[in-house]
Amino acid sequence: MLSIIKSMTLNGIEGVIVDVQVDVSAGIPCWEVVGLPDVSIKEARERVRTAIKNSGYEFPSRRIVINLSPATIKKEGTNFDLPIAIAVLIASGIIKCFDSKDIIFLGELGLDGVINPVRGVLAMCIEAKKLGFRFVIVPRLNAKEASIVEGISIIPVETLSQTIAFLNKKIIINPEKNNIPDINKQNYQNDMDFSEVRGQKNIKRALEVAASGGHNCLLIGSPGCGKTMMAKRLTTILPKLSFDEALEVTKIHSIAGLVDNNVPFIVNRPFIAPHHTISKTSLVGGGRIPKPGDISLAHYGVLFLDELPEFEKSKIEILRSPLEDGKISISRVNSTVTYPCKFMLVASMNPCPCGYYGSEKECRCSEKEIQRYLSKISGPILDRIDIQVEVSSVKFDAFSSSNEEESSDNIRDRVSRARKIQLKRYKNEGIFSNSELTPKLIEKYCKLNKECKVLIEKIFRKMNLSARAYSRILRVSRTIADMNGCVNIEKEHLLEAIQYRNLDKKYK
Repeated sequence: MLSIIKSMTLNGIEGVIVDVQVDVSAGIPCWEVVGLPDVSIKEARERVRTAIKNSGYEFPSRRIVINLSPATIKKEGTNFDLPIAIAVLIASGIIKCFDSKDIIFLGELGLDGVINPVRGVLAMCIEAKKLGFRFVIVPRLNAKEASIVEGISIIPVETLSQTIAFLNKKIIINPEKNNIPDINKQNYQNDMDFSEVRGQKNIKRALEVAASGGHNCLLIGSPGCGKTMMAKRLTTILPKLSFDEALEVTKIHSIAGLVDNNVPFIVNRPFIAPHHTISKTSLVGGGRIPKPGDISLAHYGVLFLDELPEFEKSKIEILRSPLEDGKISISRVNSTVTYPCKFMLVASMNPCPCGYYGSEKECRCSEKEIQRYLSKISGPILDRIDIQVEVSSVKFDAFSSSNEEESSDNIRDRVSRARKIQLKRYKNEGIFSNSELTPKLIEKYCKLNKECKVLIEKIFRKMNLSARAYSRILRVSRTIADMNGCVNIEKEHLLEAIQYRNLDKKYK
């Protein structure tokens, strides 16, 4: 007898419908799985057989052929355990009077019949809704995450025997209550605040400019000057995530298996800080079963690379395309997956190996050692970092001062106003911030008067800037003009933007 059950697999951050076709017929007992399954799906035989037996049902000693359609897509993961088991039981006549056309099944089976959670449930439920399905049967521990999707009933199940009883209409399982957080009403909670940072007004200003336009930023300074402290607080001044942004961030974290079932919806912008020993796969994504890397986990948030020169040069260079395109494509023999990665890159580094070049403490490094150290950061990577600032040590007067520092909330209000100006300006251009301006759009929205043209030409020649660095200056100038509420880019905006590129000549 043939039975067909609907399930889903992942392609990047999107769900793809899969028909689980099971034929149970007379013949020598065997188990064949076709349709580009990976090892974890082939291993499902023992999990399914033992789970059915331990749930009190007889596993058919017959010829069982399983086809996962479409056969052109690689199937990976353990979320096919439950649909395969249900299809086998339908073909064996244990589950009867059941219409499966409007139901998606997802779940991993334990040997005792318990249904374990799987990753990527949110992405698959979103796609199921788009395709018009009415129900998705998911593991109980994935139910809160799946319930974020409106317009589709999420049926939480704990065991295989419970699922069988539900499908045979012997019990009723109420759909998981749909409890979508309203981001605009949710409390914004963060343990860190810019009011804790003493002094460093020029660096705070630079980070505010970076946040206002979504620009990448490099902080260079001696140890203990506050680079990491300020970088960790950058997300507290970024605008709050919209619902659509939060949904996309949650999808990525769900696919990576990092969503907390108790707090299934991510409302704060991500802050991802990988260690310099991280592998390329962990940084950009991939693996035998493709998963998003840290650059995708930082989507709509901040990727912080502390001690940038300590990262292998090849790992830094691999960021070139993602920084420009906002996405990363990972090619395999049978498929290509694409993950979004629109993040703000914030990096920090010392000015030399010992860390004290240019500071009050004596530097012990030779000129050759300094050049070797700085050469780990290539020109193309520096070109992609819009704002490069030197961080000086904090003076004692700043610590002893009784003056209150400005809070993150106040700074975020100004950043949000600048972002709203950009959203309105670029509503028909397909971009959201000044950092995304293309050469064509720069020409349209970053026009300079005669005085500014003469100034930028002199600076361009004197600093020997690249064409990309020139574009970055104009983008930052546009952001500073927006922060000041100016329609056109003026000389003072351009001068401030150029000031944030003053390390180009020094560190090339």
